[in-house]
Amino acid sequence: MIGPDTTETDGAPDQRGSSLTSFWRSAWALLLVANLLWAGNIIVGRVIVSNVPVITLSLLRWTGAFAVCIGFAWPHLKKDWPLLRAHWKLMLLLAATGIAFFNTAAYIGLAGTTALNVLLMQSALPLVVTVWGFLLFGERPTWWQSIAVMISMAGVSMVAAHGSIEALLTLQFGKADLWVMASVLIYGIYIVALRGRPDIHPLSFMATMSALGVIMVAPFAAWEFSLGARVAPLWSAWAGIAYMAIFPSFVSYLFFNRAVTLMGAARAGHSTHLIPIFGTVMAVLFLGETFHLYHLGAVILIGGGILLAQRTAQRAPVAKRPAGPTRPVAA
Repeated sequence: MIGPDTTETDGAPDQRGSSLTSFWRSAWALLLVANLLWAGNIIVGRVIVSNVPVITLSLLRWTGAFAVCIGFAWPHLKKDWPLLRAHWKLMLLLAATGIAFFNTAAYIGLAGTTALNVLLMQSALPLVVTVWGFLLFGERPTWWQSIAVMISMAGVSMVAAHGSIEALLTLQFGKADLWVMASVLIYGIYIVALRGRPDIHPLSFMATMSALGVIMVAPFAAWEFSLGARVAPLWSAWAGIAYMAIFPSFVSYLFFNRAVTLMGAARAGHSTHLIPIFGTVMAVLFLGETFHLYHLGAVILIGGGILLAQRTAQRAPVAKRPAGPTRPVAA
Protein backbone atom coordinates (compact mmCIF):
# COMPACT_ATOMS: atom_id res chain seq x y z
CA MET A 1 0.00 0.00 0.00
CA ILE A 2 0.94 3.60 -0.58
CA GLY A 3 1.87 5.63 2.46
CA PRO A 4 -0.93 8.08 3.20
CA ASP A 5 -0.04 11.75 3.22
CA THR A 6 -1.29 14.46 5.51
CA THR A 7 -3.79 16.16 3.20
CA GLU A 8 -7.34 16.25 4.51
CA THR A 9 -9.88 14.24 2.59
CA ASP A 10 -13.14 15.74 1.40
CA GLY A 11 -14.85 14.99 4.69
CA ALA A 12 -16.64 12.14 6.37
CA PRO A 13 -18.72 9.79 4.30
CA ASP A 14 -22.52 9.84 4.51
CA GLN A 15 -23.27 8.99 8.14
CA ARG A 16 -26.31 6.82 8.93
CA GLY A 17 -25.88 6.33 12.64
CA SER A 18 -24.24 7.82 15.69
CA SER A 19 -21.88 4.87 16.04
CA LEU A 20 -20.50 5.35 12.53
CA THR A 21 -20.21 9.09 13.16
CA SER A 22 -18.33 8.46 16.40
CA PHE A 23 -15.99 6.05 14.65
CA TRP A 24 -15.21 8.59 11.90
CA ARG A 25 -14.41 11.20 14.57
CA SER A 26 -12.18 8.92 16.66
CA ALA A 27 -8.57 9.06 15.48
CA TRP A 28 -7.47 6.06 17.52
CA ALA A 29 -10.41 3.91 16.43
CA LEU A 30 -9.50 4.66 12.80
CA LEU A 31 -5.81 3.93 13.45
CA LEU A 32 -6.53 0.64 15.21
CA VAL A 33 -8.57 -0.62 12.26
CA ALA A 34 -6.11 0.68 9.67
CA ASN A 35 -3.11 -0.97 11.30
CA LEU A 36 -5.05 -4.18 11.94
CA LEU A 37 -5.88 -4.38 8.22
CA TRP A 38 -2.26 -3.69 7.26
CA ALA A 39 -1.06 -6.44 9.60
CA GLY A 40 -3.70 -8.74 8.15
CA ASN A 41 -2.20 -8.17 4.71
CA ILE A 42 0.97 -10.00 5.74
CA ILE A 43 -1.07 -12.87 7.17
CA VAL A 44 -3.32 -13.18 4.12
CA GLY A 45 -0.31 -12.92 1.83
CA ARG A 46 1.43 -15.73 3.66
CA VAL A 47 -1.68 -17.91 3.25
CA ILE A 48 -2.20 -17.37 -0.48
CA VAL A 49 1.37 -16.94 -1.72
CA SER A 50 1.67 -20.68 -2.38
CA ASN A 51 -1.31 -20.45 -4.75
CA VAL A 52 -0.58 -17.08 -6.39
CA PRO A 53 2.69 -16.32 -8.24
CA VAL A 54 4.45 -13.56 -6.32
CA ILE A 55 4.81 -11.03 -9.17
CA THR A 56 1.27 -11.73 -10.31
CA LEU A 57 0.12 -11.12 -6.75
CA SER A 58 1.70 -7.67 -6.77
CA LEU A 59 0.15 -6.91 -10.17
CA LEU A 60 -3.35 -8.05 -9.20
CA ARG A 61 -3.25 -6.28 -5.86
CA TRP A 62 -2.48 -2.89 -7.35
CA THR A 63 -4.70 -3.38 -10.38
CA GLY A 64 -7.56 -4.00 -7.96
CA ALA A 65 -6.57 -1.04 -5.81
CA PHE A 66 -6.56 1.20 -8.88
CA ALA A 67 -9.99 -0.07 -9.93
CA VAL A 68 -11.40 0.71 -6.48
CA CYS A 69 -9.74 4.11 -6.25
CA ILE A 70 -10.16 5.61 -9.71
CA GLY A 71 -13.86 6.42 -9.39
CA PHE A 72 -13.24 8.43 -6.22
CA ALA A 73 -10.04 9.98 -7.54
CA TRP A 74 -11.14 11.03 -11.02
CA PRO A 75 -12.46 14.54 -10.19
CA HIS A 76 -9.23 15.30 -8.31
CA LEU A 77 -7.02 13.79 -11.01
CA LYS A 78 -8.40 16.19 -13.59
CA LYS A 79 -7.53 19.13 -11.35
CA ASP A 80 -4.12 17.79 -10.30
CA TRP A 81 -2.96 16.63 -13.75
CA PRO A 82 -0.71 19.68 -14.43
CA LEU A 83 1.22 19.10 -11.20
CA LEU A 84 1.47 15.38 -11.83
CA ARG A 85 2.84 15.97 -15.31
CA ALA A 86 5.35 18.54 -14.00
CA HIS A 87 6.64 16.04 -11.41
CA TRP A 88 6.59 12.92 -13.60
CA LYS A 89 10.18 11.91 -12.80
CA LEU A 90 9.55 11.98 -9.06
CA MET A 91 6.26 10.12 -9.49
CA LEU A 92 8.09 7.38 -11.41
CA LEU A 93 10.66 7.09 -8.62
CA LEU A 94 7.96 6.94 -5.95
CA ALA A 95 5.96 4.33 -7.86
CA ALA A 96 9.05 2.21 -8.46
CA THR A 97 10.20 2.23 -4.84
CA GLY A 98 6.82 2.45 -3.09
CA ILE A 99 4.80 0.06 -5.25
CA ALA A 100 6.54 -1.99 -7.92
CA PHE A 101 9.89 -3.14 -6.56
CA PHE A 102 9.06 -2.94 -2.86
CA ASN A 103 6.00 -5.13 -3.15
CA THR A 104 7.60 -7.62 -5.50
CA ALA A 105 10.63 -8.07 -3.25
CA ALA A 106 8.43 -8.33 -0.16
CA TYR A 107 6.21 -11.02 -1.70
CA ILE A 108 9.21 -13.02 -2.93
CA GLY A 109 10.51 -12.98 0.63
CA LEU A 110 7.11 -13.80 2.10
CA ALA A 111 6.92 -16.91 -0.07
CA GLY A 112 10.02 -18.34 1.59
CA THR A 113 9.96 -17.15 5.18
CA THR A 114 7.47 -16.75 8.02
CA ALA A 115 5.06 -13.89 8.51
CA LEU A 116 6.73 -13.28 11.87
CA ASN A 117 10.08 -12.68 10.21
CA VAL A 118 8.57 -10.28 7.69
CA LEU A 119 6.74 -8.31 10.39
CA LEU A 120 9.78 -7.98 12.61
CA MET A 121 12.17 -6.97 9.85
CA GLN A 122 9.76 -4.39 8.48
CA SER A 123 9.37 -2.89 11.94
CA ALA A 124 12.93 -1.55 11.60
CA LEU A 125 11.83 0.75 8.76
CA PRO A 126 11.99 3.99 10.83
CA LEU A 127 15.70 3.38 11.39
CA VAL A 128 16.27 2.55 7.71
CA VAL A 129 14.74 5.92 6.85
CA THR A 130 17.29 7.58 9.15
CA VAL A 131 20.11 5.90 7.24
CA TRP A 132 18.75 6.91 3.82
CA GLY A 133 18.20 10.47 5.03
CA PHE A 134 21.90 10.65 5.84
CA LEU A 135 23.13 8.93 2.66
CA LEU A 136 20.88 10.82 0.22
CA PHE A 137 20.41 14.20 1.87
CA GLY A 138 23.26 14.47 4.35
CA GLU A 139 20.91 14.63 7.33
CA ARG A 140 23.33 13.75 10.09
CA PRO A 141 21.86 11.69 12.92
CA THR A 142 23.07 12.22 16.45
CA TRP A 143 25.45 9.71 17.97
CA TRP A 144 22.58 8.26 19.94
CA GLN A 145 20.49 7.89 16.81
CA SER A 146 23.40 6.13 15.11
CA ILE A 147 23.65 3.75 18.05
CA ALA A 148 19.87 3.21 17.84
CA VAL A 149 20.20 2.26 14.17
CA MET A 150 22.91 -0.30 14.96
CA ILE A 151 20.86 -1.79 17.80
CA SER A 152 17.78 -2.21 15.60
CA MET A 153 19.83 -3.57 12.69
CA ALA A 154 21.26 -6.16 15.10
CA GLY A 155 17.68 -7.23 15.78
CA VAL A 156 16.92 -7.48 12.07
CA SER A 157 20.09 -9.54 11.53
CA MET A 158 19.05 -11.85 14.35
CA VAL A 159 15.77 -12.56 12.56
CA ALA A 160 17.45 -13.02 9.17
CA ALA A 161 19.93 -15.46 10.68
CA HIS A 162 17.13 -17.28 12.56
CA GLY A 163 18.99 -16.74 15.82
CA SER A 164 22.10 -18.62 14.69
CA ILE A 165 25.30 -17.06 16.03
CA GLU A 166 27.30 -18.98 13.44
CA ALA A 167 25.12 -17.62 10.64
CA LEU A 168 25.54 -14.11 12.00
CA LEU A 169 29.32 -14.40 12.15
CA THR A 170 29.55 -15.79 8.63
CA LEU A 171 26.73 -13.57 7.24
CA GLN A 172 24.81 -16.64 6.09
CA PHE A 173 21.27 -15.35 5.95
CA GLY A 174 18.22 -17.04 4.46
CA LYS A 175 17.60 -15.95 0.86
CA ALA A 176 13.95 -15.20 1.54
CA ASP A 177 14.84 -13.02 4.52
CA LEU A 178 17.36 -11.14 2.37
CA TRP A 179 14.54 -10.35 -0.06
CA VAL A 180 12.52 -8.94 2.83
CA MET A 181 15.50 -6.87 3.95
CA ALA A 182 15.89 -5.60 0.38
CA SER A 183 12.23 -4.61 0.30
CA VAL A 184 12.67 -2.58 3.49
CA LEU A 185 15.71 -0.80 2.04
CA ILE A 186 13.77 -0.01 -1.15
CA TYR A 187 10.81 1.35 0.76
CA GLY A 188 13.13 3.48 2.86
CA ILE A 189 14.09 5.34 -0.33
CA TYR A 190 10.40 5.90 -1.05
CA ILE A 191 9.78 7.39 2.38
CA VAL A 192 12.72 9.77 2.09
CA ALA A 193 11.79 10.82 -1.46
CA LEU A 194 8.13 11.28 -0.48
CA ARG A 195 8.90 14.64 1.07
CA GLY A 196 9.14 16.20 -2.38
CA ARG A 197 5.89 14.88 -3.78
CA PRO A 198 3.58 17.38 -5.47
CA ASP A 199 0.89 19.10 -3.44
CA ILE A 200 -2.03 17.09 -4.79
CA HIS A 201 -5.10 15.40 -3.37
CA PRO A 202 -4.31 12.07 -1.67
CA LEU A 203 -6.69 10.16 -3.92
CA SER A 204 -4.96 11.59 -7.00
CA PHE A 205 -1.66 10.48 -5.54
CA MET A 206 -2.94 6.99 -4.75
CA ALA A 207 -4.53 6.46 -8.17
CA THR A 208 -1.43 7.66 -10.01
CA MET A 209 0.92 5.57 -7.92
CA SER A 210 -1.24 2.47 -8.37
CA ALA A 211 -1.42 2.95 -12.14
CA LEU A 212 2.32 3.52 -12.51
CA GLY A 213 3.08 0.56 -10.26
CA VAL A 214 0.88 -1.72 -12.37
CA ILE A 215 2.61 -0.57 -15.56
CA MET A 216 6.04 -1.27 -14.05
CA VAL A 217 5.14 -4.69 -12.69
CA ALA A 218 3.21 -5.87 -15.77
CA PRO A 219 6.25 -6.89 -17.91
CA PHE A 220 7.67 -9.00 -15.07
CA ALA A 221 4.26 -10.58 -14.46
CA ALA A 222 4.06 -11.40 -18.18
CA TRP A 223 7.48 -13.07 -17.94
CA GLU A 224 6.28 -15.03 -14.91
CA PHE A 225 3.17 -16.06 -16.84
CA SER A 226 5.30 -17.21 -19.80
CA LEU A 227 7.09 -19.60 -17.43
CA GLY A 228 3.78 -21.28 -16.63
CA ALA A 229 2.96 -19.56 -13.35
CA ARG A 230 -0.79 -19.34 -12.78
CA VAL A 231 -3.17 -18.36 -10.01
CA ALA A 232 -4.66 -21.52 -8.54
CA PRO A 233 -8.41 -21.88 -9.26
CA LEU A 234 -9.28 -21.55 -5.58
CA TRP A 235 -11.80 -19.15 -4.09
CA SER A 236 -9.45 -18.52 -1.17
CA ALA A 237 -6.71 -17.24 -3.48
CA TRP A 238 -9.01 -14.76 -5.22
CA ALA A 239 -10.61 -13.75 -1.93
CA GLY A 240 -7.15 -13.01 -0.55
CA ILE A 241 -6.29 -10.87 -3.57
CA ALA A 242 -9.58 -8.98 -3.19
CA TYR A 243 -8.82 -8.36 0.49
CA MET A 244 -5.38 -6.97 -0.39
CA ALA A 245 -6.77 -4.69 -3.09
CA ILE A 246 -9.66 -3.28 -1.07
CA PHE A 247 -8.75 -3.17 2.60
CA PRO A 248 -4.98 -2.60 3.11
CA SER A 249 -4.67 -0.73 -0.19
CA PHE A 250 -7.72 1.56 0.04
CA VAL A 251 -9.73 1.39 3.27
CA SER A 252 -6.68 1.64 5.55
CA TYR A 253 -5.41 4.51 3.42
CA LEU A 254 -8.60 6.51 3.93
CA PHE A 255 -8.79 5.71 7.64
CA PHE A 256 -5.17 6.66 8.25
CA ASN A 257 -5.54 9.88 6.26
CA ARG A 258 -8.59 10.83 8.30
CA ALA A 259 -6.71 10.10 11.57
CA VAL A 260 -3.82 12.31 10.42
CA THR A 261 -6.34 15.11 9.89
CA LEU A 262 -7.64 14.64 13.44
CA MET A 263 -4.38 14.26 15.38
CA GLY A 264 -1.45 15.16 13.12
CA ALA A 265 1.08 13.12 11.18
CA ALA A 266 3.65 12.61 13.93
CA ARG A 267 1.26 11.07 16.47
CA ALA A 268 -0.55 9.01 13.84
CA GLY A 269 2.74 7.77 12.42
CA HIS A 270 3.74 6.24 15.75
CA SER A 271 0.65 4.00 15.56
CA THR A 272 2.25 1.94 12.78
CA HIS A 273 4.28 0.16 15.45
CA LEU A 274 1.02 -1.67 16.14
CA ILE A 275 1.46 -3.58 12.86
CA PRO A 276 4.10 -6.05 14.12
CA ILE A 277 2.17 -6.44 17.37
CA PHE A 278 -1.12 -7.27 15.66
CA GLY A 279 0.65 -9.33 13.01
CA THR A 280 2.62 -11.40 15.49
CA VAL A 281 -0.52 -12.33 17.40
CA MET A 282 -2.33 -13.26 14.19
CA ALA A 283 0.64 -15.25 12.85
CA VAL A 284 0.69 -17.37 16.01
CA LEU A 285 -3.11 -17.78 16.21
CA PHE A 286 -4.05 -18.23 12.56
CA LEU A 287 -0.90 -19.54 10.89
CA GLY A 288 0.36 -21.66 13.75
CA GLU A 289 3.79 -20.06 13.54
CA THR A 290 6.11 -20.49 16.51
CA PHE A 291 7.39 -17.47 18.40
CA HIS A 292 11.02 -18.42 18.99
CA LEU A 293 13.42 -17.01 21.56
CA TYR A 294 15.32 -15.16 18.83
CA HIS A 295 12.08 -13.40 17.87
CA LEU A 296 11.88 -12.08 21.43
CA GLY A 297 15.49 -10.92 21.24
CA ALA A 298 14.76 -9.16 17.97
CA VAL A 299 11.68 -7.46 19.44
CA ILE A 300 13.78 -6.13 22.31
CA LEU A 301 16.58 -4.90 20.04
CA ILE A 302 14.39 -3.36 17.31
CA GLY A 303 11.95 -1.84 19.77
CA GLY A 304 14.75 -0.54 21.96
CA GLY A 305 16.47 1.06 18.99
CA ILE A 306 13.28 2.79 17.86
CA LEU A 307 12.52 4.08 21.37
CA LEU A 308 16.09 5.34 21.76
CA ALA A 309 15.93 7.12 18.42
CA GLN A 310 12.64 8.79 19.28
CA ARG A 311 13.80 9.92 22.72
CA THR A 312 17.07 11.40 21.49
CA ALA A 313 16.02 12.76 18.09
CA GLN A 314 16.80 16.42 17.60
CA ARG A 315 13.91 18.63 16.57
CA ALA A 316 13.98 18.74 12.79
CA PRO A 317 13.20 21.95 10.85
CA VAL A 318 9.62 22.20 9.65
CA ALA A 319 9.36 20.94 6.07
CA LYS A 320 7.03 22.25 3.40
CA ARG A 321 4.94 19.12 3.76
CA PRO A 322 5.49 16.06 5.93
CA ALA A 323 7.04 13.00 4.39
CA GLY A 324 4.33 10.78 5.83
CA PRO A 325 4.49 7.82 8.18
CA THR A 326 6.95 5.01 7.78
CA ARG A 327 4.34 2.31 7.34
CA PRO A 328 5.21 -0.71 5.27
CA VAL A 329 3.43 -0.96 1.95
CA ALA A 330 3.33 -4.68 1.96
CA ALA A 331 1.43 -4.57 5.17
